[in-house]
Amino acid sequence: MLRNLMNTSKLVIPFQAIDWKKIPRIEHEGQTGVAYWQTIDNKGLRIRMVEYSKDYVADHWCEKGHIVQCLEGTFVSELQNGKKIELVKGMTYIVSDGLSSHRSIAKNGVKLLIIDGDFLKK
Repeated sequence: MLRNLMNTSKLVIPFQAIDWKKIPRIEHEGQTGVAYWQTIDNKGLRIRMVEYSKDYVADHWCEKGHIVQCLEGTFVSELQNGKKIELVKGMTYIVSDGLSSHRSIAKNGVKLLIIDGDFLKK
């Protein structure tokens, strides 16, 4: 299914290797804790390596679509309707733009790979 979504996109990205050690790390304060983003932007596609500190709670409810892969640690994706989904290393969640209001909570810190872009629009 994801493959079909990607094929409908007009993204054209030549082969490239990403050395995350060379990508600037930008700090974003949460309601509590801090998020560190390293971001690659291509037209219509954003790829981020994101780390949430211990006791991180996002400062907003997000309605953007994402593909989120948990690389290290655990975190909770809380939906505005009260549902909480715990993701651990090796798990992924996927959601399209506008289909949920969600925020991240990381009690002990976590490292994520997050991909979003035009292919996730409704």
